[in-house]
Amino acid sequence: MPPAPGGLRAVLHRARGTVQAYLGLTKTRIIEQLLVVTVPAMFLAERGVPSVFLIAATLLGGAMAAASAHALNCVVDADIDAVMKRTARRPLARGQVPTRNALIFGLVLGALSAVWLGLTTNWLAAGLSVAAIAFYVLVYTLLLKRRTSQNIVWGGAAGCMPVVIGWAAVTGSVEWPAFVMFGVIFFWTPPHFWALAMRYRDDYAAAGVPMLPVVAPPAHVSRRILVYSWVMAGWSLLLVPATSWIYAAVAALGGAWFVFQAHRLHRGVLAGVETRPMRLFHLSNMYLCGLFAAIAVDAAIGLPVLLP
Repeated sequence: MPPAPGGLRAVLHRARGTVQAYLGLTKTRIIEQLLVVTVPAMFLAERGVPSVFLIAATLLGGAMAAASAHALNCVVDADIDAVMKRTARRPLARGQVPTRNALIFGLVLGALSAVWLGLTTNWLAAGLSVAAIAFYVLVYTLLLKRRTSQNIVWGGAAGCMPVVIGWAAVTGSVEWPAFVMFGVIFFWTPPHFWALAMRYRDDYAAAGVPMLPVVAPPAHVSRRILVYSWVMAGWSLLLVPATSWIYAAVAALGGAWFVFQAHRLHRGVLAGVETRPMRLFHLSNMYLCGLFAAIAVDAAIGLPVLLP
């Protein structure tokens, strides 16, 4: 006998809620950002447009790897997620997914991502994806996050791996432009995340997480943001020899714009006026997307590189 319409709606509602809860474990918005930098890295490695299949396979494998890392992160951080307002609605914090199920979900996704990348791209890309998951969970989440204010500096290296994985998927190797792109994201991460942590300082303090804005005065935090912004902008220019004037112009102008915004935040903090650190946080996303879009356009057009 088929279920009554009301019963069917209840079943579908529960199923949808379960799917949404498991998607919530993966932090899909962060995955989108990671994939945004993967494709330009593949374009630059190809110095053109790679095959659609290779792009799709790499993005799917990368998405599964990132989802695995985030799900495992949610398992480890369920206790502090429940304390912080910003993360209190995450599935484990709300008890929507059993911890055991979330752990299995994360491990299975990680295994699937490695096998998928190995079979559809190459085993170097697969190995790098496993290394990224392990680093994010074991080094950042378990070792650094609750112990040092340098957590996001070194732990953020896991978020730099998609560009290296994308390069490896195309070439089967890792060359110097991949390391430069890695460095751009590495130096971008502290200003990006510390701006967020300035806004949610009380959340991190309540959870006992020693993010820099929790343990240091605002002036020290904004000064560190400024230093990393300068380094990031300068580092981005190291990719100029592998690109044309398109990337060079965007990197120079975008870097100057970002540094100006970091100075603006620092001046406001020193003056003791109300600042808007989330403004820099959102602008940092725009900067990174614009910079990597320039890499993709530059490679797709195929203009001569400035320093062949």
